[in-house]
Amino acid sequence: MQYRSKIPLALERYLFDGLLIALLVILYTPLLIHWCDGWLNKTISLEHEYFSHGLIGIPFATYLGWKNRQQWHQLPSTTHPSGIALLVLGGLFYLTGQSELVNLSLPLLLVGLCLWFKGIPGLKLQSFPLLLIFLATPTAVPYLISPYILPLQRFIAAIAGFFLTHLGMDVNVSGINLLVGGRVVEVAPHCAGLKMLFTNLYVGLILVYWMGTWKSAQKTTLFFLGTIFISVSANIVRNSFLTFFYGTGRDGAFHWLHDSWGGDIYSAGMLIMLVVLLNTLDRYYPMANRE
Repeated sequence: MQYRSKIPLALERYLFDGLLIALLVILYTPLLIHWCDGWLNKTISLEHEYFSHGLIGIPFATYLGWKNRQQWHQLPSTTHPSGIALLVLGGLFYLTGQSELVNLSLPLLLVGLCLWFKGIPGLKLQSFPLLLIFLATPTAVPYLISPYILPLQRFIAAIAGFFLTHLGMDVNVSGINLLVGGRVVEVAPHCAGLKMLFTNLYVGLILVYWMGTWKSAQKTTLFFLGTIFISVSANIVRNSFLTFFYGTGRDGAFHWLHDSWGGDIYSAGMLIMLVVLLNTLDRYYPMANRE
């Protein structure tokens, strides 16, 4: 004698899917709050602070996912086998309790859910929001690449020293150190503009998607090259100011620009420059936006 459930199979699927999403919200809401609080109040680890662009990207990714909801519902409900594998892997990462793995479990589970609900078409539909979330997920990447940006640190120190010398200051450059007024200013990896470079490239990615710039490979390439140039140039100017303030005993101004809201204003100015750059490219390449 066989037992037949009185609950329709479709309803069982909806119940299971709903419980899965509810579990995801319960598990990751505290983690997202931890990220946002750490980024806003600078209480998160130095490496994870590099991903503060998530304050912009995660809400935008959520908006894009919601915007795609009609297309999502129109897709057939098909489950890809790799979706289950990613859900299991993401769950195992979360259960380890290790910071990096717990963080990475979020994009893994989101990709797994897309494959579970709608298969490959669902993953393609939500690919850009998922990319934004992945690139905003705090990992050890900044720590791993910091040894390789030593040439950039030396370049910034040399150019900043060159500018200050021609402004009449007695500045000596030794590797990544600037010696002025009996004080030493180090162009550390965090001070080399790596964080703002990450942020500018991330925000630039959002801009080229939002404005449709990605349809023109030439304009997209020029935009990202310009983004890198703006980031490096602005950071040279910033380090020149920091060296000037610190070397002349203006400690208040130094801390205001280095680790207070002055740095936030400077960063916002660079992001505004990205918009200016994109508008300039639109003026010179008007045909690139036409399909």
